[in-house]
Amino acid sequence: MSDDLSSGLLAGRWTLDAAHSTVHFARKGLWGLITVTGTFGEIAGHADVLADGTARGTLTVGAGSLDTGNARRDRHLRSADFFGVAVHPKILFAAERIAPEGDAGQVRVSGELTVTGVTRPLTFTARATEAAPDGVTLTAEPEIDPAAHGMTWNLARMMRGPARLALTLRFVHTPAASETAGTADTTKASDA
Repeated sequence: MSDDLSSGLLAGRWTLDAAHSTVHFARKGLWGLITVTGTFGEIAGHADVLADGTARGTLTVGAGSLDTGNARRDRHLRSADFFGVAVHPKILFAAERIAPEGDAGQVRVSGELTVTGVTRPLTFTARATEAAPDGVTLTAEPEIDPAAHGMTWNLARMMRGPARLALTLRFVHTPAASETAGTADTTKASDA
């Protein structure tokens, strides 16, 4: 993947394939005795890969789409104690720079994460598990401090440590307008 990125072979707009992407989370609860896990069902995004092999993009997550398998807990997580979805329905990660790093297939992602209206820098390493002309899949496991994003509810200090995310993000190439126009022109010419 690093060779494909640095050579400019993957340059262009890439759109998140939500049907083949997942955002999971896990955090220790009950004084570290259990791990609460869940998923976000509503995700969207894109990435723009530049000719020099770097990229930038966005990932938007519907905060209200979280599901831990426990309706009561989910209602609490959606409340103002945590995500406050009535006021902050979206979680946004703006990747300012994605660049090849180290091992083949490894990229460094740097940007800003906005949760509950609070924006903080976030940098992590991702790995390309698929890199083809029509699809790129990145996996990553960044850690986030919920308190840094205003989620400070912690009855009897039951919540422990950072929240860990498990991201599998598949992007598909989005043809530029000039590419689709060129295809349309070719089709018209061949029909004549």
